[in-house]
Amino acid sequence: MNFVLGLDLDGVCADFYGRMREIVAELNEVPIDSLPGQVSFGLAEWGVDGIEEYRRIHRFAVTQRKLFDSMKPIPGAVPALRRLSNEGIHIRIITHRLFIPHFHQIAVTQTTTWLDRHGFLYHDLCFMKDKDLVDADLYVEDAEQNILRLQEQGKPVITFTNSTNVHTAAKRRAGSWQDAEAMIRETYYEYRSRSNLPLPTGPGKEPPSGSA
Repeated sequence: MNFVLGLDLDGVCADFYGRMREIVAELNEVPIDSLPGQVSFGLAEWGVDGIEEYRRIHRFAVTQRKLFDSMKPIPGAVPALRRLSNEGIHIRIITHRLFIPHFHQIAVTQTTTWLDRHGFLYHDLCFMKDKDLVDADLYVEDAEQNILRLQEQGKPVITFTNSTNVHTAAKRRAGSWQDAEAMIRETYYEYRSRSNLPLPTGPGKEPPSGSA
């Protein structure tokens, strides 16, 4: 019996906005400090004018600057997920990185290369727009439309806070991976208790033998 964690990548595990800020500054030939660190979905604060321009920049970022293979991990994500995986959580990455057509192979290759290089532990990798169509016992997400849709369907979701979702009506928030790990573990332990399964012997420790 597995507890499945549905895990977003961009803005949760990968510093998408930090890397995009560098790329937009390069494209516009402006100092990076001239672009505000706090940005909304769509990047209007950086002068990105509408969805078509966003698509153009995104395509350039992936194909010419290896966006999905050059981002920094969000601090604390890798060790937290390693501990949670060791405790018996099934980590299912659910990411919407194929929303622009004709370079899916590049996007998938960059994603798996990045995950392996940084030592992320995961069991499944799903490229999906509608996160709610992928089963999980708990989700971690930063995109407002996904958070609201999951909440409307009664699915438990932790909002990983960044500037794009500070005004989202989220039921549960994590401001860091330290917060997220504690919240995930609490939910997981409640799940194991309801299932009459023994708890792991400590953070990062496997459950008693034969009890996963």
